[in-house]
Amino acid sequence: MSNAPLPRPRARDLGLRFGSLRAGQHNAITDVPGVRVGHVTLFHGDGDEPIARTGVTAIVPDTPIDLFRRPMPAAIAVLNGAGELTGSVEIEEWGILETPVLLTGTSSVGRVADGMVDELFAAGADEVVIPVVGECDDSWLDDMRRRWVTAEHARQALAAASDGPVAEGVVGAGTGMITMGHKAGIGTASRVVEGFGTVGVLLLCNFGGRDQLRIGGRLVGEVLQADALAAAPTLDTGGSCLGVVFTDIPLDARQLRRVARRVGLGLARMGSIAHHGSGDIFLAASTANRLPRDASGTVSLTLLADGSLNDVFTAVVDATEEAVTNALFVADTVTGVDGHVVPGLPVDRMLSLLLR
Repeated sequence: MSNAPLPRPRARDLGLRFGSLRAGQHNAITDVPGVRVGHVTLFHGDGDEPIARTGVTAIVPDTPIDLFRRPMPAAIAVLNGAGELTGSVEIEEWGILETPVLLTGTSSVGRVADGMVDELFAAGADEVVIPVVGECDDSWLDDMRRRWVTAEHARQALAAASDGPVAEGVVGAGTGMITMGHKAGIGTASRVVEGFGTVGVLLLCNFGGRDQLRIGGRLVGEVLQADALAAAPTLDTGGSCLGVVFTDIPLDARQLRRVARRVGLGLARMGSIAHHGSGDIFLAASTANRLPRDASGTVSLTLLADGSLNDVFTAVVDATEEAVTNALFVADTVTGVDGHVVPGLPVDRMLSLLLR
């Protein structure tokens, strides 16, 4: 189903560093114990053929049925709300996450949600399922009217979920996504908060304008705008970014809401201003302090003290900045529907500016 371009090196592999905290083993959201990621990439068609440049990405912190029966503390933060994350109202009301998080293109949200419901019913769920599905608009590259993604693709992404290194860039839900005028898509990174645990971030990057791009604090976008290497049609600067944070640090929903907000600070480091038309929606969840769905009476939870949250905030901001940079560095040029071409970031040009 995929003949997408091969991935290029990540930012860290090329000498860039983001903050002082140590990255996890794979520098990915899967460094949080138990968290797995799976992709299904739909990349086919060329010229006059019907063109698919889309897919599904699944972030799976436990088997779907075990998560459904023993939800995790979770919270949502919205920087700009021109987008969708299904199930977010329930998360806000109850402060829990009870399904894996699935990401896809805007027109495929319903079918991906169907796949999650099918998966849980097949696994034995006997209560109403409210799936969590986030979207970004990939219609500049994908023939989205054909709605390539099916419920079965969602189930395949769940089945494909694994720990270890995570594929980034032109893969899964990121196949048709654009950031700061360049091809992007999936990006991930992690940080270890010594003595407490690990924080992992995964982003679906599809936001911002080229002239606003900052990398490592340098405003490189103005150079790209004038650089012949970056010549390309002007692209919509609205876009969106779906951000997912998992941690094994024991936090409650109130604290996780504060954690989720910090994704926006990482995007701002890259130059995002959360445009009027951007759907910048973030979810944070902790794999600790899980409770059965039918829990009643009083409970005693272990929680990180609020005064110790600063390192967690730092971890989220730094990992978010690196995750966006990875999405840009790893993704290469893609041609899509109607002959639209989105160039890969000119990495050598960037390095000459950043490492001089």
